[in-house]
Amino acid sequence: MALKDIEKFITEKTNFPLKDRYDLPSSKVTFEGGAHYRMEIAGIECVENFETLIKESERKNMTIHRIIGTVGGSALLETEELKYYAQIGAENKIEVIMNPVPSRGWDLGRQYTTGEGYVSGMRIRGQDNLYMWLKEFNRCLEAGIRGFMICDEGLLSLLNKMREEGTIPKDVKFKVSVFAGHANSLGAKLLSDLGADSFNPLADLPLPMLASIRSSVNMPLDVYMSIVDSMGGHQRNIQADEIARICGPVYFKFEPGKNECDLYNSWKEIKKLNELIKYKVSYACIAKEWCDRSPYNLVFNDYKDDLSIPRP
Repeated sequence: MALKDIEKFITEKTNFPLKDRYDLPSSKVTFEGGAHYRMEIAGIECVENFETLIKESERKNMTIHRIIGTVGGSALLETEELKYYAQIGAENKIEVIMNPVPSRGWDLGRQYTTGEGYVSGMRIRGQDNLYMWLKEFNRCLEAGIRGFMICDEGLLSLLNKMREEGTIPKDVKFKVSVFAGHANSLGAKLLSDLGADSFNPLADLPLPMLASIRSSVNMPLDVYMSIVDSMGGHQRNIQADEIARICGPVYFKFEPGKNECDLYNSWKEIKKLNELIKYKVSYACIAKEWCDRSPYNLVFNDYKDDLSIPRP
């Protein structure tokens, strides 16, 4: 088979771009409610962190649409704290995406933490760990949480089938984590077909790569505007308007710091996380400023009817 036949198949029989989209087309889709971009704050590890976020976002008059809670795992919270966590989300109409249990880096299997093991991907090891994930998932559902972070495509497929058949609530949403390692339009389409409601591509993708992903799926993308030093430490707030134009609907994601494992391990320093939350809200304000200065007429609003708000 000649290369031209492969190229013809892709261009004529699939919806995938043949190459990255260097033409940087504007996205043709938005969030329900018309917004091109929204704000997501990761690393809200406990109730005290959540309360700090609410106070800081109110002080800065910054709408926060979604948080990524307990990156280190909701299993580290007592049930009453988990319920109060859901209550805070419900009262402030913030979507909560929860990571039920710590995996890989905190599992007894340590291959993932080695230099070579990092490329193996942050999937769940074995059926016992899947079962433990489901047990904690159920506890979160009982507490009222309705959004969950997923790193494993097989688990995503199972959860989506349960959602379709009514085994779990229909309003539950699944966000695929950056740790799943997807970085092209084919992977994005696979995740969408498996039931993902949004996904976080690798943090270092340039605009043409992000544009190629957007050309193949309509689900929201979660794009890092800042990331921990150990994963690159880049800051791209100055690109905020281009990212909103090209990737919308897109969640701007802020995660400054030195090392993610230090931030989200079981012995986390709550005061340090509280200080980081203030930086994250400040960075969100900066990103919005760049979008406000843009000629693209980008929409940012507080429409939240489509979010998976907790139901305590």
